[in-house]
Amino acid sequence: MNTLTLTKQKIFDNKKRVFAYELIFKEDSDSLSGLTSHLKEASQLIVHAISNEELNKLIGHESKVFINVDDATLTKGILDVLDNKRFILNILEDIELNDHVVSKIIQYKKRGFSISLEHFDSSADMIKKFARLFNFIDIIKMDIILSQPQNLENLVKKFRNTRIKLVAQNIETQEDYDYCLNMGMDYFQGYYLDKPQTIELAEQKEPLQFIILQLIKIIKDDNSTESLESFIRQQPDLSYKLVAFFNNMKKFDVKIESLTQVITLMGRAKLLRWLLVYLYSEASSNPASKSILELALKRAQRMEDEAAPEYKNKAYLAGMFSMLDSIFETDMRELMNHLDMDRDIRSLVLERKGIFAGSLMRAEEAEKEYLKKIMLANFDKLNANDLIITLEENGIEIDKNRF
Repeated sequence: MNTLTLTKQKIFDNKKRVFAYELIFKEDSDSLSGLTSHLKEASQLIVHAISNEELNKLIGHESKVFINVDDATLTKGILDVLDNKRFILNILEDIELNDHVVSKIIQYKKRGFSISLEHFDSSADMIKKFARLFNFIDIIKMDIILSQPQNLENLVKKFRNTRIKLVAQNIETQEDYDYCLNMGMDYFQGYYLDKPQTIELAEQKEPLQFIILQLIKIIKDDNSTESLESFIRQQPDLSYKLVAFFNNMKKFDVKIESLTQVITLMGRAKLLRWLLVYLYSEASSNPASKSILELALKRAQRMEDEAAPEYKNKAYLAGMFSMLDSIFETDMRELMNHLDMDRDIRSLVLERKGIFAGSLMRAEEAEKEYLKKIMLANFDKLNANDLIITLEENGIEIDKNRF
């Protein structure tokens, strides 16, 4: 079982009450970073941390959390799945502040996220670098080790009694704490107050196929949009891919602010279709999954075209579901029971009966004719073992005496 390794460190207010935690994810055996540089893994780490009950027990369900972000995580849509009331986006000091990154920071601020600056060294260079962001910054983490005392004191005077709150970072001694407290700092972080604690969380991951089937059931049961968002938010790969898919759609020229917005604008029928495509393309270990997806899409589209207007959407779903057994190593009847699917779709998938049976048979006949041509044209390239396995899996007996 995979484990997620991270460190947590408390941040205190001026009465030594816990204000928030900083989480740092361990990327490999040698380095610590706010987020791994690999976007897919970063997405998994973020949302796994959010949804893991063991972590919530350690830091509380309502605690504020600082999470370090760089230019990649800001611009690739990963952060869209986070709770803006709980997570503070901590901008790393070495971030490249190009126009695109700045616009994304402002965008997240407008969406309700709190923005902080990490390891601020109080220098003129750093002030100049982040000057255009100060109107959007909520918290500055002042590094008291890297800062020259006079520069630090001048900046604290500048920001004291403004809306920007200051964290004294790297408090190592009682003297450090007293010095920063008397200076007027708002929050305090460092080894003197709390040493970082390393945590290993066991990854408890359901197979992606069943996660998507659960989501399909939520949609079919007509649950609230909030229920849909809550469920999708807990699935990092799914959340990231859904937002990326929506952003690539030409139909909507809008900036995504939440998963609720995606669900509302896409509509449930479109979301359901996307989930089925995702199921074939991402959840399958079958090496032919790409070809199977294309075949399923073609079949579903054909069946939709042939259906009466009131049955078109259902016919499409029936076509897609009719090929699910190609990616599941389980009984389709069990899956249908789990989903409690529409009677017409269930009859087609399990018994090849019902109003879509004729359309399915015509689609299969067209597929077989094409595949037969491909097989005959390439028969000398086919492996005998694969042919035997395919035939026997379909209940076709082989006469061994003919070999």
